[in-house]
Amino acid sequence: MELSWLMRLRIAAVFAVGAVLIGALGWPLVSAPTEFDVVSVAAGSVSFAGFVSLAFLGFLAGLSAYFVAWPYGREIAVIAAPAGLAVLSLRSGSMADFIRYSPTVQQRQALFAALRWEPLLWLAVVAAGLAGALLAGRIAHKTKGPQPPTEQKSRSNDLINAGIALGASVLIAQFCIGILARDVRMYDRQLGPIEGQPSGAQIAFALLVGFGLAAFLCKVFLNTGYLWPAMASAAITAFATAIYLKQDVLGHLSLYWPAAFFSNAGTSILPVQMVSFGTLGAVAGYWLGVKHRYWRKNG
Repeated sequence: MELSWLMRLRIAAVFAVGAVLIGALGWPLVSAPTEFDVVSVAAGSVSFAGFVSLAFLGFLAGLSAYFVAWPYGREIAVIAAPAGLAVLSLRSGSMADFIRYSPTVQQRQALFAALRWEPLLWLAVVAAGLAGALLAGRIAHKTKGPQPPTEQKSRSNDLINAGIALGASVLIAQFCIGILARDVRMYDRQLGPIEGQPSGAQIAFALLVGFGLAAFLCKVFLNTGYLWPAMASAAITAFATAIYLKQDVLGHLSLYWPAAFFSNAGTSILPVQMVSFGTLGAVAGYWLGVKHRYWRKNG
């Protein structure tokens, strides 16, 4: 089950579709006036109309990527929308740039309270891309391409497995983020280790590995899909901001540390980064899990 050069070209073409439709055409919808501003609904760089337009571009990305990746559009087209969001996140400023505009404790509390649920909006863009791919599949249903090896269904759709997969994904991804999304680490007597703002490339690497490992393990041991690890990206942001919003933590950081330092690595990651690279990692880890199960079954 090694990837052929033709399959790699299909994957690259789907990435290109997302990069063009969302990363390039969608940039004017979210672009900030200066390089220090960030792509964020909370920052005001994305209006409601801009978000709806971005979701529509995500839908078009999934729809067109299905046919670009034919006959494997059902398996590959889902990465078009998160790939486009990943391009936007790489062009954005960092969380530290965001916090510099919120020097007081009250401003930072309002900021992170607004950021807590923002990943759900970016997941909506990913879902729009998936909807586009599903519609394309219905359009092309009379001409079915090769299908992946079928596996015996056990409890992959069971709510218990889904809950375990979601919880395990949060723990695994959070652990990997804490280890890999690192820059300068300092020590504070009250808060313990303090993390400096990682670079965009370091964040992308940490998220790809963390969510990829989570999806791989969930597929191997629970036979679940990439949906639950991808959804875990929203849960991690909510968990990290809940810790950061504690009055003693926030007050101590704003008083003694520059904006580029965080008490938790998860709070140094923008929601659009968390969702885009988290989803890409989840999809990649899922298919690695499929490959591993096939190898274990067939030797």
